[in-house]
Amino acid sequence: MAETSYAPCGDLSLAYQVVGDGPIELVFVGSFASHVELYWTVPEFEAFLERLCTFCRILLFDKAGVGLSDPVPQVRTLDDRAAEIEAVMDTVGFDKAVLFGGSESGPACTYFAAQRPERTRALILTGTFSYFGFVGWDDLDRDPDELRARLMPELGGDYTPSIAQLARWQSWGRAVRSTWGSGAALKELLPSVRSVRQLAMVERMSASPGMARATLEAAFRVDVRPLLPAIAAPTLVIHARDDVVPVQHGRYIADHIPGARMLEVDGNDHVPWLADPDKILTVTEEFLTGSHAAPSASRRALRTVLFTDIVASTQRASATGDERWRAVLQRFGEITAEDTQRFGGTLIKSTGDGHLATFDGPTQAIRCAETLSDSAEKLGIEIRVGIHTGECELLESDIGGIAVHIAARILGQAGAGEILVSRTVRDLVVGSGTGFEDRGSVELRGVPGTWQILAVDRHGPPAGSAEAELASAPTPGPQTAMRRVDRAVAVMAKRTPWILRGMARLSAGTTARD
Repeated sequence: MAETSYAPCGDLSLAYQVVGDGPIELVFVGSFASHVELYWTVPEFEAFLERLCTFCRILLFDKAGVGLSDPVPQVRTLDDRAAEIEAVMDTVGFDKAVLFGGSESGPACTYFAAQRPERTRALILTGTFSYFGFVGWDDLDRDPDELRARLMPELGGDYTPSIAQLARWQSWGRAVRSTWGSGAALKELLPSVRSVRQLAMVERMSASPGMARATLEAAFRVDVRPLLPAIAAPTLVIHARDDVVPVQHGRYIADHIPGARMLEVDGNDHVPWLADPDKILTVTEEFLTGSHAAPSASRRALRTVLFTDIVASTQRASATGDERWRAVLQRFGEITAEDTQRFGGTLIKSTGDGHLATFDGPTQAIRCAETLSDSAEKLGIEIRVGIHTGECELLESDIGGIAVHIAARILGQAGAGEILVSRTVRDLVVGSGTGFEDRGSVELRGVPGTWQILAVDRHGPPAGSAEAELASAPTPGPQTAMRRVDRAVAVMAKRTPWILRGMARLSAGTTARD
């Protein structure tokens, strides 16, 4: 087993390992059931990674809040998870890597690939989803027939899971919610693993019950479907036909990422080292070493576009006089440049009475907009703001694309002091503690379809709302749930993983004979 090291990510430390000496750099992005040292006690995982190492150099890590990485005070957003991927890549010197993401890490990998195409060589997604359509815990107890009827109009007939699939997924979700640490949840994901005791230990050593619940609730509400057409990297989608995560979710992703390839395998296990690993590895090797993995030279990428506009600027200029008004405009321009830079954005240009800026992620854009609104009030002016996240054309000193037009049209809907965003923005900042007021669906001039518009609530999410409860949910580290035997196994996993692999093989063989 490789040595475990730690990568800095802001104030956090992320546990990681690097294995293999193949020519292709690959980042293995695991789920919240992750422990980089416990992985190597699983014979099937070891065999899977050994084969993958013949053509890849693999970076695997525990996300913040799980496994051996630092605990976190609250649920992580997509921006946070993308920053973690970039942090471990920077630490080990991976410039452009294959992202191999599964389960609830799929949306974060999708987000990273769309946002940072220059760092994404290829994208491999296993057993994942782009949007569940669940609104909260109540959906786990809802009649599956009723739930399917509600999902059908939004997901479409080809991509809506069957009643039986929904019932199985609900059962797994209830296990995460109520019995995490007992092995029941992972048993539903990995039915071929016979030892529930072993699965219980993996649960406890990977994530605390609070972290598991918060992560799953965030997964309910995240929606990365609008990002799929923006992905330029070669993409392979892998899904077991009888996975707990319905295969229709994988099919949707493959059908909506340009040029994506879909591999369906027989089986009902959630992880690729148990669901027909030989076929998965053969196809993965061909995909990564053949023409499918040719890098894209696209100058397009996911960006969050922010427009500001000073309200009633002509009237204010007349009332204050040209000279004083020019001084106000100059000062607000300076503040806009400073705040845009402080929140990690890029100021593209002045639009006369406002500005156009872009950000890597929507959370930073919203925080910048809130700060700019406060600064404007102190100057005695009011601004309005429009924000949208989408694929943009990156020009030399400008930016183009439909996302820019959408953001501009959203700005046109805003009143004095308002920050309006698209639904896409809202669905990408789940867990950030941002409150929204629904302003309904509107038609935006020159943009096809209708668009749901929401106003940012400057006071945060209302008390008792799903977002308020998620943002305040406790997410302690896994150590809080670990037992004495778990700690002993953790030591063995670090020092003598081959002993635990042997015990696992012996246990499987004994159970099979029984």
